[in-house]
Amino acid sequence: MEQTMRRVVVTGLGVISPVGNDVDTCWNNLISGVHGIGPITLFDTTDYKTKIAAEVKDFDPRAYMDKTDMLRSDRFAQYGLAAACQAVEESGVIGTLPPERVAVYFGSGIGGIRTFTEEHNKLLARGPKRVSPYFIPMLIANMAAGMIAIRFNCQGAAIPAVTACASGTNAIGEAVRAIRHGYADAVISGGAEAAISQCGIAGFINMQALSVSEDPEAACLPFDRRRGGFVIGEGAAALVLEEYEHAVKRGAKIYGEVCGYGATCDAFHITAPRPDGTTGARAITLALEEAGYRPGETVYINAHGTGTPMNDVMETGVVKQALGEEAYKAYMSSTKSMTGHMLGAAGAIEALACLKALNEGILPPTIHLLDPDPECDLNYVANQAIRTDLDLALSNSLGFGGHNACLAFRKVKV
Repeated sequence: MEQTMRRVVVTGLGVISPVGNDVDTCWNNLISGVHGIGPITLFDTTDYKTKIAAEVKDFDPRAYMDKTDMLRSDRFAQYGLAAACQAVEESGVIGTLPPERVAVYFGSGIGGIRTFTEEHNKLLARGPKRVSPYFIPMLIANMAAGMIAIRFNCQGAAIPAVTACASGTNAIGEAVRAIRHGYADAVISGGAEAAISQCGIAGFINMQALSVSEDPEAACLPFDRRRGGFVIGEGAAALVLEEYEHAVKRGAKIYGEVCGYGATCDAFHITAPRPDGTTGARAITLALEEAGYRPGETVYINAHGTGTPMNDVMETGVVKQALGEEAYKAYMSSTKSMTGHMLGAAGAIEALACLKALNEGILPPTIHLLDPDPECDLNYVANQAIRTDLDLALSNSLGFGGHNACLAFRKVKV
């Protein structure tokens, strides 16, 4: 007998980002076209081709943890815990379920690379005895998930998704499956990253992935002919996912339903996407099929949209493969034009943007899109937000290693 899958809804949101450290500030900046890109302040960039990034500003970890936890955690885990604290507080789910029925699925593409850089410098300059005893737990990419589980006594699974730039999306998608199939009743999910460090920036520069523009207004240019690489960002976003009936019974605020998820691998190359785009398109198609998509519905796609020459053309083709002629009727934008590329946190903040767009009927723009690439010929919501009611919102993510992931969201229907 076929088992009926349980429905999954979102009952809490939290964010630490280059455009705001709470949901309202972040969202208002996104729909207003305000970006968080500027000169790197975290280290001296004299010897670096790339001089700008999308840094988190005015973040005070003491608002979310005590000094002891601060000293033994990397910035990515601090961002993740802070976003989770916001989402959990809004949701109110903790205490309504046994601890073993609450899980944490929280991703990071890189983990504690800033800690790695700092401790390696200590090793070289002062010897092995000066390396922090907390080096390993600060470094490993599962620690945001671990710290969140410890804070909220989540005794279900605590699992990180580590799929490069698809980490946040895969974390949410796999959390949805855990609830659908009865392994958990609620999951704190999302992604966190803090890779703006000497080593991280140098690595991305040398693989020719980063923009080297020194003009914050002309550096992150998704779908524009002038684009020349992505702008690295940092931060975290968190969603509280919950089984629908439980959320309704306790009177929770519901942002929307996660109604589809697709995940595939290009199985092609460690950085370059599969040239024919078939596997990327299949991730979208799988999400659409689960969501019960029907041609003619009003669709918004929060694109991966990094602003690299190869990605934007490829993603445009992938969306056309998945939606056919309906692709030209869909709305599609890259909020990375404002947040920069938050790597393992990107999918999570873009899922948040999809949910807010569904709720408020406002689509965030792709800013700085002044000279569209002829090969990028869809509706990218150029420069100004658009007001429209949506039937379906998709969040698309692509990661090094060939990881493709797509989430689909709808307003809740009883």
